Amino acid sequence: MHAGARGPFLTVVCLGIVQILAWGSSFYFPAVLAAPIVADTGWPLSWVVGGVSIGLLIGGLISPQVGKLIERHGGRPILAASSILFACGLAAIGLAPALPYYLAGWVVVGLGMGTGLYDAVFAALGKLYGQAARGPITNLTLFGGFASTVCWPLSAFLVESVGWRATCLVYAALHLVIALPLQLYAMSATAKPDDAAAATPEIATKTTKVAAHETSILVLLALILSIAAGIGSIVVVHLLIFLQARGMDFAAAVALGTLFGPAQVGARIFESLFGRRYHPIWTLAASVSLMAIGLMMLMTSWSIVLLAVVLYAAGYGISWIARGTLPLTLFGAARFPRLMGKIAMPSLIVQALAPAAGALSIERFGTQWTIAALALFAVINVALMVALSFRRS
Repeated sequence: MHAGARGPFLTVVCLGIVQILAWGSSFYFPAVLAAPIVADTGWPLSWVVGGVSIGLLIGGLISPQVGKLIERHGGRPILAASSILFACGLAAIGLAPALPYYLAGWVVVGLGMGTGLYDAVFAALGKLYGQAARGPITNLTLFGGFASTVCWPLSAFLVESVGWRATCLVYAALHLVIALPLQLYAMSATAKPDDAAAATPEIATKTTKVAAHETSILVLLALILSIAAGIGSIVVVHLLIFLQARGMDFAAAVALGTLFGPAQVGARIFESLFGRRYHPIWTLAASVSLMAIGLMMLMTSWSIVLLAVVLYAAGYGISWIARGTLPLTLFGAARFPRLMGKIAMPSLIVQALAPAAGALSIERFGTQWTIAALALFAVINVALMVALSFRRS
């Protein structure tokens, strides 16, 4: 850590609170608000929910440029801009008189997602703390795991109390009154960390080895993370359908689905406690393996569905940690923001398109075949992970 930077604890707490609000008012937005919006406006549900896909798509398209800007100017102006963009986008959604204006609001929210969700914040932390950013990145994801836990009940309370439009305006105000000051405080240091000084001889040697195969390693890493994000996006959206296809009634499926979040957070806590003892490539290896095992178990007897959900969710949870820590370790902190932007682009675009692709697959081929296809992609990801391990060595 260089002179002038906030202590990692305060930085992570401030940014973590912002991440809860950012994820809760964007990615997790439709879970509670979609139905009230449809009931009030008569807009098609597919378009109302599709706002998130538009946001993720916009976020993916701008992520390479965001990485370059963070590399050049540090994270403070970019993260501060994200809070303003979230506020403007949510205000536009809340005031939208017609569907096109609602979707335009999501374009602005997408700009906020691209500049303020995990990928941008990981890049900012890498810029701020250099190689020491692994701990803050890991701990930040612990906060993000509680986004739905905090914001779903809050959204439900607000919708019931003041309606969906005012709820959007409340979230917009929270981004300006709470998130923006926290972003500015947490990222108050703008000096560039000395990556060479932060790197140990062992890390420097590994980075040199990686440089010889940088393009192929970067492509493999982006492909693995994109497949994991696509699978994760489909499962998050269609989990209850998958569980009911295993013979559960709706109430049991909902009850089991509530384990998804705690399993993610539990795996991230384990990683935060022990992750410093091993290379982050093992975090990614564990992630893709657990996701594959969980999906394959989901295809078998309903009696092990609980274990399947827990294992899968644990793997998916730590995939977000590997998404930030592995590129940092492989390529070094100096170029980390720029490379993080490149890696994020295909992943976010896949996340945007995957839920619709999953719904189409369920409609045409059935739930069982869809789960089987996801399991196959997860197994392919394990093979790609093995290829990455050999390529970096």
